[in-house]
Amino acid sequence: MWPLYAAAFTTAFGAHGIAANLGALSGDAVTSLMVLGGLLALYDGAEVLLKPVFGTLADRIGARPVLLGGLAAFAAASAVYAVADSPGWLWAARLGQGAAASAFSPSASVLVARLNPAAKHGRAFGSYGFYKSLGYTLGPLLGGVLVWAGGLRLAFTVLALLAAGVAAWALLVVPGVPPLPRARQTVADLARRLTDPGFLRPTAALAGATAALSVGFLPVSGATAGLGTVATGAVVSVLAACAAIVQPQAGRALDAGRLTARTAIGIGLLTTAAGLACAMLPGLTRVLLAAALIGIGTGLITPLGFATLATSTSLERLGQTMGPAELGRELGDADGPLLVASIATLATLTYGYAALAFLLTVGPIALLATRRRTPPTPMSKSVT
Repeated sequence: MWPLYAAAFTTAFGAHGIAANLGALSGDAVTSLMVLGGLLALYDGAEVLLKPVFGTLADRIGARPVLLGGLAAFAAASAVYAVADSPGWLWAARLGQGAAASAFSPSASVLVARLNPAAKHGRAFGSYGFYKSLGYTLGPLLGGVLVWAGGLRLAFTVLALLAAGVAAWALLVVPGVPPLPRARQTVADLARRLTDPGFLRPTAALAGATAALSVGFLPVSGATAGLGTVATGAVVSVLAACAAIVQPQAGRALDAGRLTARTAIGIGLLTTAAGLACAMLPGLTRVLLAAALIGIGTGLITPLGFATLATSTSLERLGQTMGPAELGRELGDADGPLLVASIATLATLTYGYAALAFLLTVGPIALLATRRRTPPTPMSKSVT
């Protein structure tokens, strides 16, 4: 499992370690905000388009070859800019990194599910999510240090070495998991499976959690309240730390039967919404409480959402499930900030938080209302 955790760290570190520092000390490559926006969109755009494709390929030829190929391609794409060091090659490198991450990220999720029994899916995905959160947390900081020390070339060099090392480690350690026989599937069959509530509910929850994590406006709220850069940085650290710590604990509780996935995901959505509600209030204490609640809520949702998808999917179709589920997260990553920013532009940031909080509460409230309307199942009488 350790190479798979390292792959989770690599994709998160590769995405945020570079993205957070593209605008700093790279004036020769990033000459305008439009160029910066294009470079940021390349990585995520490739993931949105290709993750379902590579998820299906993992089912067809096996997840391990797709994992190894994706890591090797990520190393090669990173080495391109490390060697060439020109603005044009930076575009090619970021596009290649995004495409490669689209391959090894869903295949790693498939292997996490295939290499662990269903009774341990919570713990496995909790640990996987922890190391991915670690990459998101440390990526901007470590990337900033690398760019400061040697420019973007050094950051891309480190990413190339990291991906190559993880690929070699996975080649030596991760066992081969052969693809399973699959019944013939039509496009209509695939559409029915991806529109089934058993897929849509956890995927929508994952998208909502990612939207809340990626909003990125808590430092703005802190600055508006008169907080300095150290305090606003602490807000982000609290959010990331809570999300990372809660994920393994939530996974263990699910495996031990102390939590049910549906109830815990609902609690996670409501907790995240409560955190966004706290962000609507001024003051350092409330902003820190908002960060903690958002981190706890998303830490509940992420491992349990993936564990639910893995448990409810036949093994031969895991890639076709994990790929679109990852796509749902990417859409939440993009749409959450757009929603909040759009409403904040028309009104204020407070209303942006309120809109996202409302959307996160719709699912749990609707589910609760459905349960109350459903009549209890009559018990059969025993014959003595």
